[in-house]
Amino acid sequence: MNTRTSFIFAAALLIGAPALRAGSPTITVWASDDDQESKADKEQDLYDEGTDALDDHDWARAIKEFDKVVRMKMSHAAAALFFKATAQANMGSRSEALGTLLDLQQWYPKSKWAEDGKALELEIRQKSGQHIEPRRVDDEELKLMALNSIMQNEPERAIPIIEGILSGNQSSKMKEKALFVLSQSSSPRAMEILSRVAKSGPPDMQSRAIRFLGISGGQRARDLLAEIYTTSTNVEVKKSVLKAYMIAGDRGHLFSLAKGETNSELRAEAVMQLGVQGARGELSELYSTEPSIEVKKKIIQAMFIGGSADKLNEIATTEKNLDLKVTAIRNLGLIGGSRTGPFLMSMYQSDTRREIREAVINGLFVQNNGKALVELARQEKDRDLKHEIVQKLSVMHNKDASDYLMEFLRE
Repeated sequence: MNTRTSFIFAAALLIGAPALRAGSPTITVWASDDDQESKADKEQDLYDEGTDALDDHDWARAIKEFDKVVRMKMSHAAAALFFKATAQANMGSRSEALGTLLDLQQWYPKSKWAEDGKALELEIRQKSGQHIEPRRVDDEELKLMALNSIMQNEPERAIPIIEGILSGNQSSKMKEKALFVLSQSSSPRAMEILSRVAKSGPPDMQSRAIRFLGISGGQRARDLLAEIYTTSTNVEVKKSVLKAYMIAGDRGHLFSLAKGETNSELRAEAVMQLGVQGARGELSELYSTEPSIEVKKKIIQAMFIGGSADKLNEIATTEKNLDLKVTAIRNLGLIGGSRTGPFLMSMYQSDTRREIREAVINGLFVQNNGKALVELARQEKDRDLKHEIVQKLSVMHNKDASDYLMEFLRE
């Protein structure tokens, strides 16, 4: 018998002896490491049984298994209380579920499950028909849950509360989420408030309200966005509207503004939003009519975002303006090597201008196309260009690059 086991045995004998005198020190019996591991395994097994039952909607079995975990008072106890309450609520035992959640708050107040328990408690009370006034709830997330529930069922009660949040000293996060709740409502009054903030609210709230108009979609929201764009003289507000059009999937307005807007900065923004939408045909048409070189560069960038490799190849081949040609080559480099590598190699062979060749080298480097760069390094006679290619290869984690560098060192 080893020393640790002997100690445990002796302690057990003392516990079995006649009662000790009052005031005698308490004797603690330490379980062996194997015992502790065995208990942890048992707890995990019970917890897994409970979650399996929960997944199977076997509420009674879930409650039974989670209750065993709770009584063990180990690492999964707080989670077991939460899921026990979940099962009780789903079973229709709402008062029992609230009692379990009260135990969770009292026994494990600092657990993350205690926070989740607050949300579950609010949900249970609302489903029980209790009207939870958001102003009486301290936690912002819970307050928003209560507000959203009331907004769906009794918007006339929720809207004054939202107006108070928007005009009060609430956090910007709270105000933003209150605006989102408004945007999800079909109430005319809700749209009226959202419209007011979108037209003339504080700058940070105005941009959020405009974005939520884009999310909400619908003809009414689009008409309002068009009104805001037309009447506002603020470029940032107009940019927010363009982003909202993108969110709403409104290519028509974006295309119209990309063609007709006199401000080149706003035309460029409309172009970028068309790129996000993958509007390849519209971007191709715009490129042929756009007078500004800078906006054309944005169109090329938007083509990359929209995946228009063929059109970028065409621009890189036929464009007379060197700056635009180089921009197209650079954006081709951002597209996968299998799609654009051979084209870039052909550009390097057919156009000897240094700007073009440097753009091709950078493009191949960006797509980690070591094989193509090695091929260029082997044939390049210009000392400076070869130096640039070797420099790029030296920082690439690529077998083709490493093999060539070993070969280069032996030359």
